[in-house]
Amino acid sequence: MGAIALRNVEKTYGHGPKAVKVIHGVDAEIPDGEFIVIVGPSGCGKSTLLRMVAGLEEITGGEIDIGGRVVNKLEPSERDIAMVFQNYALYPHMSVYDNMAYGLKIAKVPKAEIEVRVQKAARILELGGLLQRKPRELSGGQRQRVAMGRAIVRQPQVFLFDEPLSNLDAKLRAQTRLEIQKLHRELGVTSLFVTHDQVEAMTLAERMIVMNAGRIEQIGTPEQVYQRPATTFVAGFIGNPPMNLLQGQADGARFTVGGQTLALPAAAPRSGPLLLGVRPEHAELNPAGIWPLQVEMLEMLGAERLVYGHLGGAAFTLRIEGTRVPPKAGETVQVLVAPGHLHWYDVGTGQRVGD
Repeated sequence: MGAIALRNVEKTYGHGPKAVKVIHGVDAEIPDGEFIVIVGPSGCGKSTLLRMVAGLEEITGGEIDIGGRVVNKLEPSERDIAMVFQNYALYPHMSVYDNMAYGLKIAKVPKAEIEVRVQKAARILELGGLLQRKPRELSGGQRQRVAMGRAIVRQPQVFLFDEPLSNLDAKLRAQTRLEIQKLHRELGVTSLFVTHDQVEAMTLAERMIVMNAGRIEQIGTPEQVYQRPATTFVAGFIGNPPMNLLQGQADGARFTVGGQTLALPAAAPRSGPLLLGVRPEHAELNPAGIWPLQVEMLEMLGAERLVYGHLGGAAFTLRIEGTRVPPKAGETVQVLVAPGHLHWYDVGTGQRVGD
């Protein structure tokens, strides 16, 4: 069983006054067979956390449990995991078959068993016609599939993916995401996938771990993270364009931003200073709207447009259909937001309030 438990996991580089703590007491429970995506900006600690699970980084504090065993002191080869890296790391002089079979040969797996495992992985990844080619004869997407095949033949408890799609172009990334989804459906192996790309995270994850500065900001399904961001960091990181965040004073069904009072479709959860969040796709241009938006710029994106402007001096973006007649720069238009699409956050902590 490939369940993973992270218990107060910490990582510190250096000692004494020059010590730098990069992972701050991470806790997470990952059931057997779940596909978890760890997402966050560069430098947030997501790859360091993955490497600690793999045994490539020493743990400073806490415990990592894989399949019911605490693996803190175990070598990577003893953890029953397989890792797919950003760098494919294929042997250039070996065929695809030999690249996939090499680890099994080193482990002295019988030749007949190697044949069965490699052929099965090749079938899953549609590599059957490429087994005798060298890596230089493959496209980037095919090389990445070979790297995944090399992991599959190991038949591990856990797959670890460290930004495996970042070297591919946009079209290949989308195609390979679909292949990874199919792979997980077929194999059902517990998987940790690290990425800085929120689209990858939202597309692949059964649940997401959103990290920031070495801490977990939120764990949840893509729907939960998108619809109810737990913090202002998550609200700003997940979603493109990011959620509008307006700082002001709440008083019942009124919210004052930069000297302008906006009527609210539903009362704020409490009075006083708050951050009000609204996603650009949840605000609409409507003559019956109650928020006056001064339009500054428009951006045409094909099927949709982004309208940039100001509410009470605060920047505000909304998304409209590309076929709709757009407002003009300098024009003041009315914005309507439904009560269910208001998000409230504490100004000091950035934590969600009210629900």
